[in-house]
Amino acid sequence: MAGIGATASAWAPRMRSILRIAAGLLLIEHGTTKLLGFPPTDYSGVPVTSMVGAAGVVELVGGALIIIGLLTRPAAFLVSGMCAVGYWTVHAPGGLYPMLNGGETIALYSFVFLYLAFAGPGPWSVDAARGKA
Repeated sequence: MAGIGATASAWAPRMRSILRIAAGLLLIEHGTTKLLGFPPTDYSGVPVTSMVGAAGVVELVGGALIIIGLLTRPAAFLVSGMCAVGYWTVHAPGGLYPMLNGGETIALYSFVFLYLAFAGPGPWSVDAARGKA
């Protein structure tokens, strides 16, 4: 059993990179649907000057930075804050519990990106390659 723990510990930084990439890819979809209309959803084509459009810019740019691991900590912190604002302005007015107000995903995003803001991008990132992780 000690071998499993040692292997898991050795892989922990790499798994942080995988979490960062996966979360960034899922986030960037929200920006592409809002700003580029892909994939097409009810949010496609919102004005950039609207609150939803501004969120789309943060999702698109922040998602791209997070995926490649460039300026990961500040990008993740900004995205985490955007998600927190989204939860409290869009979902929480419908009730406090995420299960009931449809805010489970955005609440989880907020905490995942907050974690990355503090934990860093992991070894598979531009930040790590630049010695800035």
